[in-house]
Amino acid sequence: MRQDVMKIRNLLKQYAKLKRDLTAFNQVSSPSFDGVSSHSSRNGAESRLINHVDLSYQLKEVEDALNAIDDPQYQFILHDYVIEKHFTRDEACNQLSVSVSKFNYMKNEALHAFAKFYSDLTV
Repeated sequence: MRQDVMKIRNLLKQYAKLKRDLTAFNQVSSPSFDGVSSHSSRNGAESRLINHVDLSYQLKEVEDALNAIDDPQYQFILHDYVIEKHFTRDEACNQLSVSVSKFNYMKNEALHAFAKFYSDLTV
């Protein structure tokens, strides 16, 4: 697999992990502040809050790039096949009624389309 395609796939896999982490974070009780100013750099509640905001921002960038893709087949490939892994490659080929080679071509095109929109947002 080409290096650029691998990089994009890894980013989308990381997105799926970030989404799970953020969901887990949201299920934890909210941090409480005691109102006392702390000059320590080890404020756990503050660090968790900053991490939550950072994760949310990263997720939004990926979601915006995914939503910018107009082609429903590319969206299916990226969301249902690459990110959520709802289908095997053969099942995805059947869903799209394409050969394996055509599917691989479409997958690479979908990844490149995502990369274009994602780089536009992050530049």
